[in-house]
Amino acid sequence: MAAMFTATANIKKAVALINDLATAKFPLLLSRILQKIHIKEERTFSDEEEEKLQAALGMGGADLELVIETLEFVLQQAAYHAAKPQVLSQQLQQLELDDDKVKPIVEAWASNAKETISKLRQRTVHPKQLEEVNWRLNLQLAQASKLKMKEPNAMFEFGVRDENSGEKEKIRMEFTHDELYGFYNQLEAIQKQLDSLS
Repeated sequence: MAAMFTATANIKKAVALINDLATAKFPLLLSRILQKIHIKEERTFSDEEEEKLQAALGMGGADLELVIETLEFVLQQAAYHAAKPQVLSQQLQQLELDDDKVKPIVEAWASNAKETISKLRQRTVHPKQLEEVNWRLNLQLAQASKLKMKEPNAMFEFGVRDENSGEKEKIRMEFTHDELYGFYNQLEAIQKQLDSLS
């Protein structure tokens, strides 16, 4: 398996901070991150909770934020790669994460992997989702400058709903035969890429 993590300067700094965390408090932090990882609109911890965490863990706000973001990234990468616990363990050790931190991460991942992957799959990247498609074919037979012509076109109306506001909007598009054929080919390419991922 390809490397899930690259040891950037930020990751190295986060690894050092994570290695310094109290071993007894670390699983609780992980557990909370796993509970909230699939909710994109909501922060893992409120401002008040972050202040308490800073005091409990003995670190500043920027360092705590880096630790949380890095742990979220680690778990998201594990989900993206559907990483086996042993592979995740090896990859974390390559980042020079201490064994007393690797073990809780791997155990938490092993216990929650299936549920986490399932929740992340349901999460959408964009809040606007396609709900319905209506279409109509037209055939233009004449216009002011041409008496005889045959130009087919397709009219589409896409019903889109915004998940955040619940508002619906309609997007109307018109395609000539060539434009529709090009659009169809792009959709086919996208479908092949999606099929190769699953």
